[in-house]
Amino acid sequence: MALLRPLLLDNVPSIQQSAALALGRLANYSDELAEAVVSNEILPQLVYSLSEQNRFYKKAAAYVLRSVAKHSPHLAKAVVNSGALDALVNCLEEFDPSVKEAAALALSCIAKHNHELAQAVVDAGAVGLLVLCVQEPELTLKRISATALGEIAKHTEELAQAVVDQGAVPYLAALISHPDAQLKRYVCQCLAQIAKHTVDLAEVVVEAEIFPRILNCLKDMDVQVRKNAATCIREIAKQTTELAKLIVHSGGAAATVDYISESKGNARLPGIMTLGYISAFDDSLAMAVIVSKGIAPLKDALINEPEDHLKAAAAWSLGQIGRHSPDHAKFLAEADVPSRLLAVYMLPESSKDLKDKSKKSLKNIIQMCTHLPALEPLLQLAPNNILTYVCAQFAKVLPSNLEAKRTFVQSGGFQ
Repeated sequence: MALLRPLLLDNVPSIQQSAALALGRLANYSDELAEAVVSNEILPQLVYSLSEQNRFYKKAAAYVLRSVAKHSPHLAKAVVNSGALDALVNCLEEFDPSVKEAAALALSCIAKHNHELAQAVVDAGAVGLLVLCVQEPELTLKRISATALGEIAKHTEELAQAVVDQGAVPYLAALISHPDAQLKRYVCQCLAQIAKHTVDLAEVVVEAEIFPRILNCLKDMDVQVRKNAATCIREIAKQTTELAKLIVHSGGAAATVDYISESKGNARLPGIMTLGYISAFDDSLAMAVIVSKGIAPLKDALINEPEDHLKAAAAWSLGQIGRHSPDHAKFLAEADVPSRLLAVYMLPESSKDLKDKSKKSLKNIIQMCTHLPALEPLLQLAPNNILTYVCAQFAKVLPSNLEAKRTFVQSGGFQ
């Protein structure tokens, strides 16, 4: 490290560039080596050279800054303290696209850690230039700029608003239909990071007319494009009844059901949550999920997914569907969902969160269910804390329903 530092000031430009590249590769390797770059006071020298040297050196210097900043908030803060932000932002105005790419990637690596560092990137004037970079013809520059905007927007409502205020959303939304899979990944992710914070920000994303185009991304060949698109839809669906209705009317419920059915593992999670959020708002939206055949893939996730957090999400979403009315609960009961929820609840190896969500969903469905034949199996299997709700439901329905009384006696319900 000590030997490389003087070479940054060598008279031969190619030696300067090679020295910077070597430092970048060392810093990239581990946070210990990145710390050594900082402690050897190499950063101020690189920052000075960023504004003075040719485009090849600028790329190498930006690479070093990125390699240091990526490891931790502490190291990213050291890059900021060296005065790098202004120099990197100036590089976004360079004519050479590869210099812009190197600078945008370094800014992304700084902004990703926390809201203070992201705010520093915003205060340096990077956002407007990153939005311009998204509009450039070079594919790699588009990808990196969309990533950087997402890394800024993810932290707080104010930072997401800063991205929106610079007019980023229409340009990002236009790229949803782009043929490049990597670009679509980053665009969907960035829009999700903006939409997640507030209703107003979600509405800005929707007003850019992403529906129904983003639903096509749920069928994309690329797994990550599908997952990021599903995440974006989830972040919008959770905000208000109106936005959930817009998703359903665009065909979003059916598209999400297909997405869950065709996915496995963690990729299913945003789709599962989306159906739960949509169903939670009102009975008509929950019925739209039922009509879209949403119960079967949620039940499949509850039974067949090995990880408890996915089972818990499916249990929660099923509870949101069944809690509205006897009709909703009947659809779930006929699909044998209560028995499945009970089985998951009673499994000793189930996590506390899974048990809690299964119990709550089971309670929601039982308290709405007037289709007693579906509840009868629970009489024999349920522990006392669940049996209380089952018996209460029988006590509520039997006195006023002669047919239910007859069926109950004939099926051996008294035993």
